[in-house]
Amino acid sequence: AAAFVLGLHQMNSPATARGGNKRSAAGMTVAVVATFIWLFVREGSDLLNNPMPIVIIVAGFIVGGGVGWVMARRVAMTAMPQLVSLFNAVGGGGAALVAIDDYIRETSRGNMEVSTAIFVVLGAVFGAVTFSGSLIASGKLQGVVSGQPIFFPGSRLVTVLLALITVAGFLLLVLSAANVVALSPEIEMLTLGVIVLAGLLFGVTMTLPIGGADMPVVISLLNSFTGTAAAMAGFVIGNPVLIIAGALVGASGAILTKLMADAMNRSIMNIMVGGFGGGAAEGAAGAGGPGGDVRTIGLDDAAIQLAYAQKVIVVPGYGLAVAQAQHAVRELAELLEERGVEVSYAIHPVAGRMPGHMNVLLAEANVPYPQLKEMDEINPEFSRTDVALVVGANDVTNPAARSNPQSPIYGMPILDVDNARSIIVMKRSMRPGYAGIDNELYLNPKTGMLFADAKDGLMELVAAVKQV
Repeated sequence: AAAFVLGLHQMNSPATARGGNKRSAAGMTVAVVATFIWLFVREGSDLLNNPMPIVIIVAGFIVGGGVGWVMARRVAMTAMPQLVSLFNAVGGGGAALVAIDDYIRETSRGNMEVSTAIFVVLGAVFGAVTFSGSLIASGKLQGVVSGQPIFFPGSRLVTVLLALITVAGFLLLVLSAANVVALSPEIEMLTLGVIVLAGLLFGVTMTLPIGGADMPVVISLLNSFTGTAAAMAGFVIGNPVLIIAGALVGASGAILTKLMADAMNRSIMNIMVGGFGGGAAEGAAGAGGPGGDVRTIGLDDAAIQLAYAQKVIVVPGYGLAVAQAQHAVRELAELLEERGVEVSYAIHPVAGRMPGHMNVLLAEANVPYPQLKEMDEINPEFSRTDVALVVGANDVTNPAARSNPQSPIYGMPILDVDNARSIIVMKRSMRPGYAGIDNELYLNPKTGMLFADAKDGLMELVAAVKQV
């Protein structure tokens, strides 16, 4: 438990996050080994006579651990949110199965306690919602399911009805455990089945209407649900380590969800009932809107601006991650620093597709941690910046969030890139970002559009700067 807490604390900084992961993993290893020792001390003779349960558990460790290791090693940083969603689904589904199994055991014994019924049903509900919701979220991020909000006639009514069915079933089982309502074991099992099915459907109907731009918040919320389900499973089977680990994940996930929602100046409820990621371009700037037409620049012009600047801020986004251009942007930054240019990186809380995406990506390329500046810290510096280089970032730099009340992202805190003296935007096309709206920054007279793949464009820009 101490290793979990200390490991989570080390996640506060990219500089210590890797060590925090290792410390938490060491804590889990101790917990697993201690559990095996406890099993052999308590049931050693039985396990020697019937080793099959231990064989099954060890096989599960090998198969699950092997699959997880391979997936984690092979996954690209751009696909990390999908992998996190899949892990959430596995965790939630596992917690739900533990709860269902325990309910069957307790019901067959005829000694279901009220507290057990509460924890079992909550574990099954949270686990079922997390399982189906995480699969939908992963599908949206992978492109298997449309990233646009998906509605069907009466979809919100169905979601409300599913929630009511779940609550009613929960109350019925708790009242049955308290002997207030007399239910046969068959009816109790049927009721639990209805609750689990309603939870699975609720996870689907809850996640489908949420647009792609809100997916980081949804992933964080479902991660919190996973921890909560695990904690409930810990209460069910009386395992303190599972309770502690689940509570830590649930609480930290909930806090992160709130912080991310605040970073977009939106309430969690507003996100859950359908977000701005719907592709609606109403109120968004188009060609000829505020600021005039799009102005393109060439590599040589961009290289001259960067080479003779005193201060440059790089704004990385999902496009940089997709192109795996983190090493190229670090090379460009080092080249500029050799020429006496001050370089820093502006990190928006929801840049990329998950919290800390840009931090991890740039740390992977050995970008110095002090150069990574959070939004509140970097925004005042844009007005003193000669060139802001935007690489693949879109919605988090859109001035419509400040100036256009009709924009779907109005009110969302953004990086004040438009305050820089000169702006270079590197992207492959004028295609909108995740929110599905045009970016008014591209029409700003100070903005020069450099159309190129992030990795190839940055490498060519490095070569061009060397020639200046």
